[in-house]
Parts: sequence; structure tokens; C-alpha cells
Amino acid sequence: MFNQSMVIGKFYPPHAGHAHLIATAATQSRKVAVLVLGNRFESITVAERATWLAAEFEDTNVQVIAMPNDCPEDYHSGEIWKAQNELMRLALKSHGIRAIDAVFSSEEYGTQLAEYFSAEHVLVDLSRATYPVSGTLCRDDLGAAWPYVIAPARQGLATRVIIVGAESTGTTTLTKALMEHYRPRFPRIADVPEYGRDYTYRKFDALRADKPDAVLADMVWTARDFSVIATRQNELENAAAAACPLVIADTDSLATTLWERFYVGERSYGSYNAMDHLPRRDLYLITDHDGVAFEDDGWREGEHRRAEMTEWFKETLTAEGHSWILVTGNHERRMKTATEIIDLILAQRNGFTSPPWATRTVLDGATV
Repeated sequence: MFNQSMVIGKFYPPHAGHAHLIATAATQSRKVAVLVLGNRFESITVAERATWLAAEFEDTNVQVIAMPNDCPEDYHSGEIWKAQNELMRLALKSHGIRAIDAVFSSEEYGTQLAEYFSAEHVLVDLSRATYPVSGTLCRDDLGAAWPYVIAPARQGLATRVIIVGAESTGTTTLTKALMEHYRPRFPRIADVPEYGRDYTYRKFDALRADKPDAVLADMVWTARDFSVIATRQNELENAAAAACPLVIADTDSLATTLWERFYVGERSYGSYNAMDHLPRRDLYLITDHDGVAFEDDGWREGEHRRAEMTEWFKETLTAEGHSWILVTGNHERRMKTATEIIDLILAQRNGFTSPPWATRTVLDGATV
């Protein structure tokens, strides 16, 4: 059993192979320091990667240390080796770690690294047979590699597009069309159902069980109702992010706060607890009520307030600092507006940048 071990890496992004390496070190050590070494030329920050790894190994003997590292890589240069090693030594020293007993790695350079720290090198799954994945594979095709990305990173990396709007303004129509548009590229794209609608059905059924002649207007909404709806809406969205790097959701917990305001009033805040856990957003699309005929499916009550609700969405998203676009016009125009910006966001979010000296890990016969 080693006292203090070390694992280093870019973790760009952190995946199951990284987790296996760290877990292996953790089972053979009393303490493990994981150094996350990222540079300014990469499109995921060092802090983000460290946060995800810390969440993955929360309440364990693993300590995650983020260290910016803009030093070039050159495995044939003694000078660069020294520069890299000193940066690692100071990262450890700044956290009270002055001696390392073992370096765990899945790379052949681990032996040379361990020698610098007068430590033993423990080589773990050099061929990546346990988890046939690498950071290179993740960056090349994030969609295919998604199941291998660690769970906290999937939540942070997923591109999230939220469609909101007043009643009968085409939110569901646009959501379904966008999901079908992107399904060939993202076969695992998951539906994010509007939990508030299902909750309404069950609430009304319960009311009718006690009062068979009840109508929709007899339903009494409470802050607790909207607390349950908003919390569950976050859960459904995060489940979709766990399944696929693109999430297209027909409503969210922020929208729930506005529906609570609509049904209960200005001083009801039941749904606001979920706002503390609102996932990161890339874009909101607000469906315009203008030019869209109101279709009453028997569950809608807000035809006369559609303009007001649309304004509420604009005001709230602006106040909260979210990116939003009003999608208006016919269905074809709405789809064109939506797909043009979503395509650009996906290219930016999934376009992992690297410095010119970055190496690529190619696995023989590996599939993801």
C-alpha cells in the first residue's frame, strides 16, 4: 500500500479510462493526488475538468489539483522534461505534498516521470483494453464516445437548447422537429417530457376522484405543486444530457417559475428552489405567439394572455442573462432560424482546440 500516489493528465475530456486509472491508484494508496494539467489553447478550462473529476471522486481518498500548464511538450528534450516536472512538483507542494511514493499512469513515459520524483511507476492498462477510449477519440467524435465520458463531464459538456413559449405557440412542434433533424447525427438524443403536463393530468384525476363533476378551472395550484414540477424537470433534462451530448427540451424549470406566477401569483416561489440547480444553458428559443392560431386541446386556459406570457419570457431571460432568440414566422422559417444557430453552437462546443505540440492517442482496433 502506497502512502501518497500521483496521477497526471490533461483529462481533455475526462473519460472512463481516466476514472479506471485513478480508481486503481486509489485502491492501492492511502492518498492520491490527481494533477489536471491543461493549457490556454484548449477549449475546456482546467477548472472545469478539475471540477468534474472532483465530483466523480467525491468523498474518496482522491485529491484533485488544477494546474495551468502552458509549457510545450517534447518527450525528447531534457529541458522541457525539467520544466514540466517542476511545474508538477510545485503544484503538489502548494497543496502540502512534498513526497510521492508512486506514479500511476497508462503511458510509457510514466517510468521517466516516476524517476524524477524518486517514486515507483505503476503501469495501468497500457493497451486500453479495459476501456477502449482515449481523449483523442472523445475529441474526434464526442457523440460516439459519449457513454465513456464521466457522468459529471457529460452534464457540463452537453449542449442544451431550451424551447419555451406561451400556450399553443408551437413549442412542442418545434422541439419534435429539431430532435428529428438532429437524430441522424445524435442517435441517442433523448426526449425531455414536459413534466408539468403529466402532473396536471394526475392532479386533475385526483380532483375528479373526489369531485366527479369538477372542471379544469376548479383545480387549485400551490407552491408545492410547482416545487415538485420544477425539480423533476431538472432531473429529466439531466437524464437526457447523460444520454446524449445534445439536449433539446420543450420547457425547463425556469419556465416553471413563470407558470407558477401565471397560476398562483407574484408571491409564490415554490419552483424557485430548483433554480439553484438550473443546468448550464447554451440557448433559449422563444416561440412567438404572433400569427399562430390558438388550438384548445382541452387543457389550455391562456389564450387571452399569450402576449403577456411571451413578454414574461423575454423579460425573465434577459434579466437572468441568458442567450435567447424569438423564433417567429412559419414552421420552415422557425426551423431555419433554430438550426443555423444550433449548428454553430455545436461546432463551437464540440470543436476541441489543441496547441500544435499536442499528441494524439490512437488505439489499435479500438471502437467507441
